[in-house]
Amino acid sequence: MTSRLQSSAGASARALALLCLLGCESPWDSATCADEGTDLTYESFGRGFIGAYCQSCHASNAKDRRGAPTGISFDTHEDVVEWIDRIYDRSAGENVSMPPGPDDPPEAERQKLEEWLACGAP
Repeated sequence: MTSRLQSSAGASARALALLCLLGCESPWDSATCADEGTDLTYESFGRGFIGAYCQSCHASNAKDRRGAPTGISFDTHEDVVEWIDRIYDRSAGENVSMPPGPDDPPEAERQKLEEWLACGAP
């Protein structure tokens, strides 16, 4: 009986996930890179933004990660690109769940982050 309940619960979870995939809009759905690309690069924008607003919790050597998962660190450009979807979903444009405050980036900086990430974080 237990295995049947577990199987049923697993099927329900998969069905819910599928429905969400079919009907839920991801923040990435509105992400667009201009035809001309972006002048923002990791060196000119990304390194500073990530350093100022993310690495206090998302650096591998952070003393107090304040709940940030251990495996999610933004030490390098490659790390940022690896987590580009998650960063966009939580921090770019109007997505404001990260950082959790109190020193949140200004809206203009979030818009730049959105542009930079939408263009592939060059």
